[in-house]
Amino acid sequence: MATPSFDAAAHAQAVWKETLEYISRLHSPWVRQWFGDLYPIELSAGVLTVRAETTIQQQYLEGKCREIFNEGAQAVTGKLVTVSFVTGANAGGGLARFGDSYDDVILSPDYVFDNFVTGPCNRLAAAACVAVAERPGKAYNPLFIHGGCGLGKTHLLQATCQDILRRNPDCRILYLSCDTFINHFIDCVQKGDMQEFRFRYRHVDVLVIDDIHFLTRRDRTQEEFFHTFNTLFQGSKQIILSSDAPPNEIPALEDRLVSRFNSGLVARVDKPCFETRIAIVSKKARLRGITLPEEVITYIARRVESNTRELEGAITKIQGYAMLNGGRYDLDVAKAALGDIVPPSERMMNIQQIIDAVIRVYNVRVSDLHSKRRHKSIALPRQICMYVARNKTRFSLEEIGNFFGGRDHTTVMHAIRTVAAARQADEQFAGILERIEGSLVTAQAQSA
Repeated sequence: MATPSFDAAAHAQAVWKETLEYISRLHSPWVRQWFGDLYPIELSAGVLTVRAETTIQQQYLEGKCREIFNEGAQAVTGKLVTVSFVTGANAGGGLARFGDSYDDVILSPDYVFDNFVTGPCNRLAAAACVAVAERPGKAYNPLFIHGGCGLGKTHLLQATCQDILRRNPDCRILYLSCDTFINHFIDCVQKGDMQEFRFRYRHVDVLVIDDIHFLTRRDRTQEEFFHTFNTLFQGSKQIILSSDAPPNEIPALEDRLVSRFNSGLVARVDKPCFETRIAIVSKKARLRGITLPEEVITYIARRVESNTRELEGAITKIQGYAMLNGGRYDLDVAKAALGDIVPPSERMMNIQQIIDAVIRVYNVRVSDLHSKRRHKSIALPRQICMYVARNKTRFSLEEIGNFFGGRDHTTVMHAIRTVAAARQADEQFAGILERIEGSLVTAQAQSA
């Protein structure tokens, strides 16, 4: 690439500066502090070329942000300009790429260890990931991380990948969702191309699969993954898995897979405590270049108790409201933005009312609903509780499952579908549900 003239470089820098300002005004949730490290090289032939510091940044910008930057550059110049992101000669490694549509995971530069808040809820998992990044294939293999949605499992997995690549840019890492693994397996079976499938998954240094619990009830896919696991493990290649439940609680997972998943380190990630939530809000806000007053940070941490993802969503809401209020980030703006979020501590009363209403009809004990018992006389009332809780409260599937004996979200979804189908097919059962829901309305009216 020829060195651009001084005037051309100055023009590119001016356009880039205005583009960043445009994005900050209209797409503020996308803005990150590290955008300040991006450097415009030239604007030529309708292409604004911008250099990123790392390959991971470049892949993320191209895969996730390019349309927004194109919109900004076109708005600033009034011309059909596109933004192209490149890296320098020593920009660091990225994920193993195979040139097809199956590579659906793009590492986020946000998801590094420095941006992860460690607390009592995740200390073991975080320490294990750091150890694996330092000694892949030797520290903890396999590493199995489990916990509810939005608690930071993906952050830890991506941080581990990025730290491994920082130490060894030539390391071949394959990071994908379990759903992608399943779809690729089915596609290769249909095409009779299992040799390509096996080569792809068994010739990597690190295999990372998110949401491995989706292997449930897929016998042929479990068989193939079993052999893939063995090949990698015997070759001292690192295996990292995440799930919403520990191995022995994943429904219909083969015993031999449960045994292998348990053979390494199994680490749980729990909901963040109040102090950890404060630290998370502070760090997430700084990443977006936002300075939040202490009282706003405390308000968010008290208002949103469930998970990190919802804390990020709260910050995004407040950003939107702040843009409509002259850029003010004060307590009044925060309250206006989060007024429709009900803290779980307030929602617990509603779910208890649901349980009370159900046990009055079905004459079961509260302890039975929380137990592992699956007898129909217990399972049906439990499923009704889950169904009504999902429709009448703001609880997530994971929160509902945790309340009823730590069941995973797939169990809750099954309960909801079962009750909904029975309601459609059985008028008598539909009448029972109507009486339960009616008693809840009455109870809420009396307590108002």
